[in-house]
Amino acid sequence: MEETLAFVMAGGQGERLRPLTDVRAKPAVPFGGIFRIIDFTLSNCVNSGLRRIYVLTQYKSYSLSSHLRTGWNMLSPRLNQFIDEVPAQQQLGSSWYQGTADAIRQNFSFVESKRPRLVLVLSGDHVYKMDYRLLRAFHDEKGAELTVACVRLPAEEARGTFGVMQVDEEGRIVGFEEKPAEPKTIPGTTDCLASMGIYLFEAGCLRRGLDNDLLDFGKDVIPLLLRDGVPVYAYDFTTKNAIPEWEYTKRDGVRRKELVPRASDADYWRDVGTLEQYWLANLDLVQPKPRFNVYGERFPLYSAPGHFPPAKFVHEIPGRTGVAVNSMVADGVIVSGGTVRESVIGSGVYVHSWAMIEKSVLLGGALRGGVHTETSIGRRCRVKNAIIDKNVRLSENISIGYDRDDDERRGLRTVPITGSSEHIVVVPKDFSL
Repeated sequence: MEETLAFVMAGGQGERLRPLTDVRAKPAVPFGGIFRIIDFTLSNCVNSGLRRIYVLTQYKSYSLSSHLRTGWNMLSPRLNQFIDEVPAQQQLGSSWYQGTADAIRQNFSFVESKRPRLVLVLSGDHVYKMDYRLLRAFHDEKGAELTVACVRLPAEEARGTFGVMQVDEEGRIVGFEEKPAEPKTIPGTTDCLASMGIYLFEAGCLRRGLDNDLLDFGKDVIPLLLRDGVPVYAYDFTTKNAIPEWEYTKRDGVRRKELVPRASDADYWRDVGTLEQYWLANLDLVQPKPRFNVYGERFPLYSAPGHFPPAKFVHEIPGRTGVAVNSMVADGVIVSGGTVRESVIGSGVYVHSWAMIEKSVLLGGALRGGVHTETSIGRRCRVKNAIIDKNVRLSENISIGYDRDDDERRGLRTVPITGSSEHIVVVPKDFSL
């Protein structure tokens, strides 16, 4: 992968994730207790052998910049290895980044100075594991000028949301529609091939695609290249991705630990661009056999260290026992006589006696002036279907997530849960009730 230069697009505003993105860029939103969303893309890069990575930032980037500085300063400049943040600088004219293609165009000088054969353009706000070496092997095998990574999604889910590809039997893209109202499906199925926002370019093809004033890869550049007859292929992530992991198998009555070529979450990909998808993706982590596994030994996921003490569960008194079931609890959490079920609890949360937290995502405490503040869930609080941002304090006997009208009267944002009469409630950062 030393002939590949990677760009991670990390400037997204994430309007649909508000209020979580009122204070930070979408890729910097905490996820899974200890991670930020961008950690998954960067971990994929490192695990795939990519060592030259530019992270393009723009919107409310301080939190993201701090995270990159403390958690991703791991490569050696002496060996021409780097993960460098590149803030928007109006390199061409007086405009900030106007789209994905425009962001790369404004930073094309890095391509010219590094002179890679391949340029990999990635999104910094998706949750997945992917070995980009498999993408490159497919790209080379097909003799492609551009390869677009795609995921199989039900047409109903892709409608109006994703770019959709039509391919021939060799995987060559013969048609493309940006966010169609009626997506074309794969013959014989109800699924379509939706773009993951991952593009592997030959450097010359990228230059040709940017030699204009087009703003977006999906909407503008890919249709242009298709019209010009450029060989553009779709890489089917759902069927081709493979993440080797150690798993226990049993044959002939003997239990063995073996390296299997495909883990159960190798086809997992989530665009956590809405509050419901963000909430669901977090809850995908907590089951005994999780839909997405963050504990892989062969494909580790990295983040910035939190420097918290271990989690603690205290009191073993009938009716007042600190316990967490089917949950992920980060360092620095104290469950003091409360109960946590099917939830993700970030670092620096204090759950007081007789409190109940169910199907919720708590982002944790905040760092203020070098000192960690805590999120406090008061005695006898009831919290359900909630996303609670950092440094939130709920006093005693507060219930959220049970009555939508009550939640909205408090000024909290709520969204319905698809196919349910219940709702998700979001508590913004530094909120007290």
